[in-house]
Order: sequence, then structure tokens, then C-alpha cells
Amino acid sequence: MKPRRLDELLASCGYTSRREVKNWIRAGRVRVRGQKPASASIKADPGEVLIDGEPVDHPGVLLVLMHKPAGYVCSHDDREGPRVYDLLPPRWQARNPSLNTVGRLDKDTTGALLLTDDGTLVHAWTHPKRKVEKHYLVDLAHPLDPTLIGFFAAGDLVLEGETTPCRPARLEILGDTRARLVLTEGKYHQVRRMFAAVGNEVLRLHRECFGPCSIAHLLPGQFETINPTGPREEPPGNGAATA
Repeated sequence: MKPRRLDELLASCGYTSRREVKNWIRAGRVRVRGQKPASASIKADPGEVLIDGEPVDHPGVLLVLMHKPAGYVCSHDDREGPRVYDLLPPRWQARNPSLNTVGRLDKDTTGALLLTDDGTLVHAWTHPKRKVEKHYLVDLAHPLDPTLIGFFAAGDLVLEGETTPCRPARLEILGDTRARLVLTEGKYHQVRRMFAAVGNEVLRLHRECFGPCSIAHLLPGQFETINPTGPREEPPGNGAATA
């Protein structure tokens, strides 16, 4: 990792403002290779910096996998309701660049959600060229018609208000009113709109995985950091996609 100015490093990682770093140094809260640094402007390898005796919290790119619970919005505006960002450590919420969701899940949808502070990763996970799969469990108001398997797979469905058809999608019928739908794109409220287009209503929607990232081991509201890389060009057959 490249050396960085101390004030820039601490501010970008959400510790404090750049101006306040000099006061942290005076107070002995910052050490570089075990020594008190001469100023806030010196450059240091982040791996050699301790804050209050602890290593710097994720000095590089941060990529988070969260099991989004129902009732939370993927927005920074707290007027829209409880935010997924409120579930994260306060320091992460103060990072600069800020953490943002990779795509969105609506307020009532649960499941796999990625967040990162790196715009190139957002692009990598959401660009149509990547064809990243996303797996959804869907509970519906009415029984499923088996002919929908072929209809969704054909890639002929044009959603209301659009001119370009949805990409081919895989539908697996799990019960009279339960299905798994696998998408490789992320149109606005796509799952709900696809079923509405065939006369059905989505009652519950859960994203099982996003690309290779599954939240089966996470409880609602839990999260973990993962290796900050983009998805592979051709995800494994059991991978997941963007919504």
C-alpha cells in the first residue's frame, strides 16, 4: 500500500477531520513505527500507523456484504426511513469517499446487499457486460403458470414504459406460489414488474446472493467485509447477479 499523508489517511478512514489530526498527534493518539510523528503532513505506510494502539481501520478499499433486513432503505437521506448505513459502524459512515450501495434493494426487500467506497467496484459489479447473476426467492399472491419458465427465458418480456426487453432470466418453480428467479441485469423494481406484467403480485422478495456472494451465513442486519475485487467476467453457474 502506498504511503499517505497522516491527515488524509485518518480523515478518509472516518477517524476525524484533517484539521483535527494534529491535535490527535499532540495527544499521543497517533504512532508511526512506534514513534510520535513530527507532523500531520508526513507520509507513512498505513500498515505502520497505529491509532490509540490499534491498526488503521481498513485503510484501503472497503467492500461490505450485508444481509439487508426489511424496513431499511438504500439511501443516505434519513427522511426516507431507517437506512442500511445506520447498521454499520459510525466510523465507516464517516469515510471519504463515502460508502454507497452497489445497486439498491427496496425497503421491503431483504437479502444480499453490497456496499463499497470505490466507484470502480460499483461499475464492475453492475455493468451489463459483466452479466453478474442475482438469485431471488419470490413469494407470490397467485399460483405460478409453468409456461412462465420458457417465457422469462426467451428474453421477450418488455416492461411497461420501456422499449428494450428484459434479458433472459431463469425461473425455477419451488411451489404453487414460490419461485427462484435469476437475473443478469438490474432494471428498476425488475422482479416485481416482471411478475406484475404476467398478472401476479410479489408479496415477499429476498435476494439470496449477489454474484458469488451469499448471505446464507448472515442473520438480518449482520454484515462482513469481503475481498474488494470485482466479479469475474463469467460468474460460476451457481453465482448471483445485480438487481
